[in-house]
Amino acid sequence: MVEFIRSAWALLLGMLLLMIGNGMHGTLLGIRGEAAGFSTLEMSMVMSAYFVGFLGGSRIAPDMIRRVGHVRVFAALASFISAILIMYPTAQHPIAWVMGRILIGFCFSGVYVTAESWLNNAASNENRGQALSLYMMVQMLGIVTAQGLVTLPDTSGFVLFVIPSVLVSISFAPILLSISPTPAFDTTKPMSLRELFGHSPLGVTGMFLMGGVFSAQFGMSAVYATRAGLSVSELSLFIATFYIGATICQYPLGWISDRMDRRVLIMIVSLIGALGALLGFFAGDTYTMLLASAFFIGGFSNPLYSLLIAHTNDFLEYEDMAAASGGLVFVNGVGAIAGPIIIGWSMDAIGPQGFFIFLAMLLTVLGVYAGYRTTRRAAVSVEDTGSYTAVMPTASPVVVEVAQEVAIETALEEEAEADDVAN
Repeated sequence: MVEFIRSAWALLLGMLLLMIGNGMHGTLLGIRGEAAGFSTLEMSMVMSAYFVGFLGGSRIAPDMIRRVGHVRVFAALASFISAILIMYPTAQHPIAWVMGRILIGFCFSGVYVTAESWLNNAASNENRGQALSLYMMVQMLGIVTAQGLVTLPDTSGFVLFVIPSVLVSISFAPILLSISPTPAFDTTKPMSLRELFGHSPLGVTGMFLMGGVFSAQFGMSAVYATRAGLSVSELSLFIATFYIGATICQYPLGWISDRMDRRVLIMIVSLIGALGALLGFFAGDTYTMLLASAFFIGGFSNPLYSLLIAHTNDFLEYEDMAAASGGLVFVNGVGAIAGPIIIGWSMDAIGPQGFFIFLAMLLTVLGVYAGYRTTRRAAVSVEDTGSYTAVMPTASPVVVEVAQEVAIETALEEEAEADDVAN
């Protein structure tokens, strides 16, 4: 692991700066949209646009990399990100922001695909799981740090847009100057959604619902907070708490998932997350309760992404896991596009508390459906289940495929150890 950090520290530093920039810009748009008089529906369209671009980028970026190479793609897309961040305060119109969000979502997706393929190349079979965990921690640290930076200067000026632009620009240097070998790039052709649903109806349905849940946290939480009248410092801590909860709960839930029927755990975790959302609905007027709600929502919803991938793997052959990852990411992306639009409509209909109603409904549906699926076929024995690998919803298809590789390698090692014991 030390060798991996020594060889990949610049990549990790660059990704940290990129995540800070991404985390800041989403929160800033929520604050500035309120100040500019944008309606909730307009802001929901702005937030949804990011996921339109991100989904498109995850599918187009691999072809761009094959044509012109990692370095050119990374430098070009990161330059666009830096420029778009400066554009937002100079063009405060919903249509301009929607176009900017589509472009910046596309560019961030392409940058993640490029950098994550470098990170995968820097890791070995022996430390790939640890490298993935370290990368996930860097992602969470970047998003949480971003919320702290939002509180520093005046949110009504240009400075807070300049800061993420500068951070993204600086991120080029450690990444591009440290890269010597250019990794071979290849992606697996996705499994058809019909076939994927046949293998795991809960995996596909759950990933779609989780797209809506994650996009609500990543995009609409700032819109909710401004509509609810939170100060900038209260807003930043509220958003950060989602990701603090996700970081704390990720590994304990993963440990538990390797020791029980994952469908039951998905049901329990979903319903706890739904109760957390209801806490925000009924007690959100008290700031402490609002933070508790964010912690439970983030802590119990974000690990569901990895739980659903692991559950799907339990019904796949090893050779099909990588192909399934593309379909799962696509379904999640479609849900993420729809999420902000529906939540914007619900907030217009019943007020800011529609944010929590939306989350509670999605998580309840997932929990109930997971319970229903336990009645449709027998559980996979604990001995035959694959290992849980932590992945955050912010990851590109590259990281999800890497997680599948880690799961396969771990399963093969466990099988070899079992054979040794038997012999």
